[in-house]
Amino acid sequence: MSELRFETKKIRVADLGKESCVPDLLGELTVQNNLEFHLDETDEIYEGYGRVKNAYPYRQRNTYTRELKEQEVQTAVLENRYLKAVFLPGFGGRLWELWDKYAGRNLLYTNDVLQFSNLAVRNAWFSGGVEWNMGIIGHNPFTTESLYTARTTNENGEPVLRMYEYERIRKVTYQMDFWLEKDSSFLNCRMRVVNEGKEVVPMYWWSNIAVPEYEKGRVIVPAVQAFTSRGNQVTKVDIPVVEGIDVSDYKTIKKSVDYFFDIPDGCPKYIANVDETGWGLLQISTDRLRSRNLFSWGNQDASNRWQEYLTDKAGRYVEIQAGLGKTQYGCIPMAPHTAWEWMEQYGSVDISEGVLEKEYKERTALVTERILESGLHEKLKEKLETSKEMSRKEAQLVYKGSVYGGLVTHGEGTKHLKFMEENTDESQSEIPKEAESLKNWKRFFETGILHCPQPLETPNEFLIDETNVDFLETHIEENAQNWYAYYQLGLGYYCRENYEKAEKAFRDSLKLRESAWAFHGLSCVKLMQNDKDQAGTYILQGMAFKRKELSYLKEGFRILLLSGKYEELSRFYRKLDKEEQEDGRLKLGYIQALHGLKQDKKALDLLESKGGLIPDDIRVGEDYLGEIWQELYESVYKKKGKLPHKFNFRAN
Repeated sequence: MSELRFETKKIRVADLGKESCVPDLLGELTVQNNLEFHLDETDEIYEGYGRVKNAYPYRQRNTYTRELKEQEVQTAVLENRYLKAVFLPGFGGRLWELWDKYAGRNLLYTNDVLQFSNLAVRNAWFSGGVEWNMGIIGHNPFTTESLYTARTTNENGEPVLRMYEYERIRKVTYQMDFWLEKDSSFLNCRMRVVNEGKEVVPMYWWSNIAVPEYEKGRVIVPAVQAFTSRGNQVTKVDIPVVEGIDVSDYKTIKKSVDYFFDIPDGCPKYIANVDETGWGLLQISTDRLRSRNLFSWGNQDASNRWQEYLTDKAGRYVEIQAGLGKTQYGCIPMAPHTAWEWMEQYGSVDISEGVLEKEYKERTALVTERILESGLHEKLKEKLETSKEMSRKEAQLVYKGSVYGGLVTHGEGTKHLKFMEENTDESQSEIPKEAESLKNWKRFFETGILHCPQPLETPNEFLIDETNVDFLETHIEENAQNWYAYYQLGLGYYCRENYEKAEKAFRDSLKLRESAWAFHGLSCVKLMQNDKDQAGTYILQGMAFKRKELSYLKEGFRILLLSGKYEELSRFYRKLDKEEQEDGRLKLGYIQALHGLKQDKKALDLLESKGGLIPDDIRVGEDYLGEIWQELYESVYKKKGKLPHKFNFRAN
C-alpha cells in the first residue's frame, strides 16, 4: 500500500525576511515582456497576451539575506514500494524530492539549501524540485508561501495529498491532488484550475522540473521544431541542431536559453531527461498540458556564475518544463465559469544505451513507440476521468494557506474548496492578523464604509484594483474624511492606468493626512507620466516618514535612481546607520549614484571592497552589475577590463 505522512526535514534556509511594506506598483524585470515575435500566424502562441506590469496586489519579497541556518521545514511525504515523493507545503507545494527506491536515486535535482534569489514575480525564488507556476507569466506568487494542505483518499482508499489556493491576480482557484498507487511506479498529479468569475481571464501554467545536468545526458521529447528567442527576437527553429549545436545534448549549449518544443497533435505529451546509461526522469501528461520546454543556464562563465550562486554544493541543473501554452511568452484565454483539469505523471525511464547512440529523431521515435505500446498515455486520460469524483470531495485540513479565498474581494465564496473559514474560527485563541483585517474589508464591501488606520501603520491589505475601484468611487462621499480610502482609490486608478485620477486621489489622501504610502503612490504615478523630477521629490518625502524601513528604502533608492536624483540619494545614504549602509542593494544604489555624479574612483573602490559587492537580490536579466564594473574600470584606468567572474551574471 501507499502512505501519506506529514513530517519535518532539516534544511539550511536563508532568512526570507518580511514582505515589502509598499504595494508592487513598478514591478520586477520580466524578460518575456520585452520580446518581439517573428512567427507564422498559425503558431497560436498568444504572444504577449496576459502580460502584467507588476505583481499587485501581492507585495515584493525583497528583504531576504543569503545567510543560511538549519531549520526544520514542514514536509508531506507520499511513499509506496517504488517511489518516495517529498513535498514542501510551506514553499508553494514544491515537489522537492522523488526517489526511485529500486535504483536508490533521486529523479529530481534537489538543492542542498533554500537560497533565495531574485527570479520570481515577487522577487524571492529558489532552485530545485518541481515548481507549480500558474496565473501570470513567471514564477508563482506563492513560490515562498504556504499553501492550503489537506489529506483525503481516492476511490481505492489510497491516501491523497491535496494542496490548493486562491490566486488574487487572475482571481481563480487552483487545486493539486497527488497520490501513489499500490502497483505503480509513477507519481500521479491531478491539476484543476477554476475560473468562477464572469470574465475571460488570461491563464498560465508551467510545471518547472529541475533535473540534474548529467554528463553526456540527453533530453528526449517528441518534437522536430521549437520556439526560441535570440536576444529579444522570437523565432521557430528546426531541432535538434540549432546553429551547429544539438540542443538535446544540453552540455553543449553555450548561453542561457529556452527551447519550447512544438509537440504535434495526436502525439503523447512527454519529456525525459536521461543520463549516459539511459536512466532518468519521464514526465508525461494528458493533452491539455500540450507543450514542453528545455531551459539551460548554458555553459560559459556567466552561466557557471549563476549555477554557483543558486546553491551550495548541490551542483548543476537544467529545467524541463510542461505548460498549457506553446511557450511562456503569453497566456491562454480561459472562459468564465470554466474548470481546466489535467493529469501529470512523474517516474523513472530506463532505455538502452543503444537507443541513446541513435540519431535524435530515431531515438525519440523509439521512446514514443514504447509509451504508445505501454498504453501509458491512454491510461492517463482514463485516470483523469475516474478521479473526477475524488477531486470534488472534501479533505481534512493539515496546514493553512492565505485567508483571501473566502473573500474573493467581492464577498463571493468558492464552491468546493474551503479557505477563509478555517482561518477565522472564533474558537481559536488567536485570530491571524490577515483574517482580522479582512473582516474590515468584508464590512467595506457590505456597507461601503472603509476602515481608517493610522497613517504611520503599514497598510494591511490591497484589495482595490481595476475590477472593483468603481465600488469605492461610488462610496467615496461616505469616506470623505478617510485618508486611507483616497489612498486605496488611487491604487485602483493606478491599476487601470488612469494616472490622472490616481494622482488626484493620492493628493486628496495627503490633504487629509500625510503618509509615506500616498507619497510612494504619487512618485510611481509621476514615473509613469515621465515626470522624473517630481517622482524623486515625492519619494524623498515618503522616505522621511520611513527612514528605518528597509523595504521602503530599497523602493525609494530605486525610484531615486530612475529619477536621476543622484545627489539626493548620495546624501540620504551617507546619513544611514552603518548597518543599513551595508545592505547590498542600498550600497549598490549609492555606487550607481556616485557613478552618476562622476565619482568613479570612489564608486569602483566601494564595488570591489570586501571581496566584491554582490546584492542579495540580484535579478536574472539585470546586467547592471557587470556593466557598471566595466564602465567604472574603463573610467578609472582608461582601458577596458576583463569582467571578473564574481560580477559576471550575464547568462544570455
